[in-house]
Amino acid sequence: MATVLFCPVTFNLAETTRMIQVARALDPRHDAVFLGYEPDFADLIRDAGFDYRACRPSWSREERDQALAFDQGRAIRSPFTTELVSARVAVERHLVRETGAKAMVTGSNLTSFISARAEGIPLFYTVPYALTDAQVSAAVHMGFVSGKGAIARVADRVATAVFRWIYTTAPLAPRAFTRVAKANGVPPLRTVGSLLTADRNLLTEMPWELEGIDLPAGFERVGPIFAHIDAPIPAVVEELAREDTPLVYLALGSSADRRLALTLTGALGTLPVNVVAPIRHYLRPDDTVPENIHVTDLLPAHRLGGLVDAAVIHGGQGTVQTACATGVPFVGMGLQPEQTWHVRACASRGNAIALSRKDAGTPAFLDAVRHVLADPGIRLAADEVRDAYEGADGAAATARLIEAALAA
Repeated sequence: MATVLFCPVTFNLAETTRMIQVARALDPRHDAVFLGYEPDFADLIRDAGFDYRACRPSWSREERDQALAFDQGRAIRSPFTTELVSARVAVERHLVRETGAKAMVTGSNLTSFISARAEGIPLFYTVPYALTDAQVSAAVHMGFVSGKGAIARVADRVATAVFRWIYTTAPLAPRAFTRVAKANGVPPLRTVGSLLTADRNLLTEMPWELEGIDLPAGFERVGPIFAHIDAPIPAVVEELAREDTPLVYLALGSSADRRLALTLTGALGTLPVNVVAPIRHYLRPDDTVPENIHVTDLLPAHRLGGLVDAAVIHGGQGTVQTACATGVPFVGMGLQPEQTWHVRACASRGNAIALSRKDAGTPAFLDAVRHVLADPGIRLAADEVRDAYEGADGAAATARLIEAALAA
């Protein structure tokens, strides 16, 4: 059989766990090998039983923060230097040859888009629809300008057109990638869109999220893929679930920060609720939270259905899909455009309330939490979405496509 090389960004929780789910779904006669540059969530890969290769060069904490700010549009300076991109491409190409990999799977490890092409193996890109070349090329309104009036809609249409030009036409891909691609015999990746498009772009969405959309060649829907962390539910969660006080799940993935975590826990501390919050990785040892906030390490969130009454989440696709699959209504506040897109998609189906980061800790936030706990309509919508998720398995669909390519 064949070796498949998985290349997640290992300081991105959703991406790492998404890759694990796909690897689990592969025929066990294939070998799944993982590489990563940062240690943050590498133990999840090892704990799942996969061969993990820790690679260099890795980013410092400051460089990771810069990368996150760049990804969220809060910074314009790319964290990718020519030296770093060149070194990572060399590492990845060497690992492809060493393992004999016949396919590569990635999320947003951008050097993989050069490495796979340079080695002549297919690259599978499991990715949300939002901000892909498929979406940006076709969208008329992307929600850059808020408001309901005609002026707001015209302004958003103009902003969307400008963004489309920047993404699909302007030669604005970081120069490091253009230089390294050329040095490795790969056609230059000059636009942002070309940098973020693989051979097979597998959209991890539900059918209704792509309804009425004609996908271009190279793009196809596989369905939701989210974390199934192999760990027991802590006793404190089960104890809190047995109490009459509502139980709220606070999840911020890996793209939030300490300030947001403290703001949200402070606000939730004023409500008559209990909160289970797997946010320990954001807090310092001397940070304090209200007594009703129970801070934990990462939880098997896919098993929380029926235990928690509502969730407050940052809007990452993994946390959104977990809430949907378990029937948990939520308040979501996207920290970047892709997250905002998913929260709004759920709000339109009625199982969520969409806010922005600036609403964190405000009366609007507190009202939203009260609403998702008390409104039977939101709970009914959450149950309907949960039922729709039954049988949806993007990991299995992705594995089938990879295996078909390997057999061709």
